[in-house]
Amino acid sequence: MNYVTLETSDGIAHVRLQRPERLNAISAVVLDDLHEALREAQSSTDVRAIVFSGAGRAFCAGDDLKEFGEQTRTPASIRHHIERIQTITRDLMFGGTPVVGAIHGFAVGGGFEWLLNCDLVVASEDLVCFFPEMDWGQFVTGGVTWLLPQAVGHQRAMELWLLGERQSAADLLRLGLANWVVPPERVLARAFEVAAVVASKSQGSVSRLKRVVTMQAQSNLAVALELEQEATVAAFATPDAAERVLKFGRRA
Repeated sequence: MNYVTLETSDGIAHVRLQRPERLNAISAVVLDDLHEALREAQSSTDVRAIVFSGAGRAFCAGDDLKEFGEQTRTPASIRHHIERIQTITRDLMFGGTPVVGAIHGFAVGGGFEWLLNCDLVVASEDLVCFFPEMDWGQFVTGGVTWLLPQAVGHQRAMELWLLGERQSAADLLRLGLANWVVPPERVLARAFEVAAVVASKSQGSVSRLKRVVTMQAQSNLAVALELEQEATVAAFATPDAAERVLKFGRRA
């Protein structure tokens, strides 16, 4: 794995995005590496909790806009890219091992979606989250069209998507999208403390709890993921939307 690391100790797997020079932006290689790491962590009988974090100044700045041309080269490449994005949501949510997000810096677009896919979230005081997709002529993924209204209500979810305003860690705590807010230097340590408590519980009971909870949501999430994929494929293929994305990419 080039851009994701996986380390396991005392029943806790640490999955970390390792592309700090691009603020851990989502590329094809990042998606492949992250899928491999999460699949390994979720399938290991030695792992009882997963900590998910990002190296450097950000958790994840969303799609790497410099790869947009390659991602949209053909209809097949567009669909393949979106399928890989949605696979990460399935890896995070449908496995039996709880995921604790240690989220700092920027969590934008897909990074915000991955935050929402975690079971528990430790947010750094410097966290900044927002959805830029409506400005870019794109569409949200990660099952958030179902998850976010369930968490914050229809109107507030629409506000977050349509206005795309920046949300702080304090905002996420108020909205119920983060469990704890800590100083930047404490975010990873606090996530491991939480993961250690989770790992100390009955593994069978914890695994069953996560599976029962996600199974109740799975049919709705499956529909959301499919609809999001179709909407995102259509957005990627729209010429004026592509120009919006490329304009932002030139600034990145």
